[in-house]
Amino acid sequence: MKDKSINLLNFVGLGIFEPVVRLASGEEVKKNLSQLMKSIVFPILSILLFLLLWHVGANALYNTEKEFKIESARESGGEAAVKRELARIDSGESSINSLPSPIAVVGAFKTLIADHKEISAKKSAFLEKTAAMNEKREAQGLAPITYTGRPSFIDQVLTSLKTVFAGFFLALFLAVPIGMILGLSESLRASFNWLIQIFKPVSPVVWFLLVYMIVKSLTLTYDGDVSFIISFIAVGLCAMWATLVNTTLGVSSVDQDYINVAKVLNLSVGQKVFKIVLPSAFPLIFTGLRITVSVAWMVLIAIELLSQSPGLGTFVWEEFQNGANDSNAKIIAAMFVIGIIGFLLDRLMFSVQKLMTFTEA
Repeated sequence: MKDKSINLLNFVGLGIFEPVVRLASGEEVKKNLSQLMKSIVFPILSILLFLLLWHVGANALYNTEKEFKIESARESGGEAAVKRELARIDSGESSINSLPSPIAVVGAFKTLIADHKEISAKKSAFLEKTAAMNEKREAQGLAPITYTGRPSFIDQVLTSLKTVFAGFFLALFLAVPIGMILGLSESLRASFNWLIQIFKPVSPVVWFLLVYMIVKSLTLTYDGDVSFIISFIAVGLCAMWATLVNTTLGVSSVDQDYINVAKVLNLSVGQKVFKIVLPSAFPLIFTGLRITVSVAWMVLIAIELLSQSPGLGTFVWEEFQNGANDSNAKIIAAMFVIGIIGFLLDRLMFSVQKLMTFTEA
């Protein structure tokens, strides 16, 4: 049981908890206790220190902006104006949009969850109300009546995940075959290296504009969600280059002895690729795919913002423009959600890499 638990933790990239399992079984208490302190206790203490510094810094920034407003009121209207301004600040009428405290961010996250539950209830009620009518419309060959209310924060997170996975698979299906072709041919690699070096550092904003120009012209008669199509294609094109470069390098670096064995065995091109080249190149290919997932998730926010596609990018921009008392706290809450999802995506790719390559990542 102990070994199975340790193997599972290492498989999903959470080997830092291995000392906990070993301590629970009574194995080398002193050594594992020391390892536990380094891998878990010290990081927890650093998190607490981070939260403390954040809290102190947020209060300092809040007080700085508050004092500025008070002094401005005193200069313009004396003590009476100061009292009015303090009352406006206390009531929330005069907002102070500085860095929110950790407590404010937790409160904003709870508000977002409550908002999601409320929107989900409204959506369910709408679907129940229109169910009979939609059955009649479907029988008549008409499009169903759909819910058009604003999406919740959770809905936007799910939309962003759908977009990033679509972009990732686009990058996968483009980069791996092209990388294999370039890796197998030195002439092609030399011929098209300029293209990779030029397009690899291009900004996601530019990729979005390029994709927008092309997709807009190709979807003039399309009634679906064009913004989603533009978003995931732009994400895929931005993120594909790490996989392309690593696939090319992995295929071109296959041990020549393996190639010679394939010749001796008279393997066809397909057999050589799938039995010799791909297995040998898998470690580098999956390293590229892990980078591609991370890049895709990073550029997604900017691309969603530009395309106005429902997602985390649009959510962050709308909250920034909203300027409500809790807008900054919601933005920071979204920032942590973005970071945690990015970490989980990397762990997912780590597990898939170990499953497919049987090597240490």
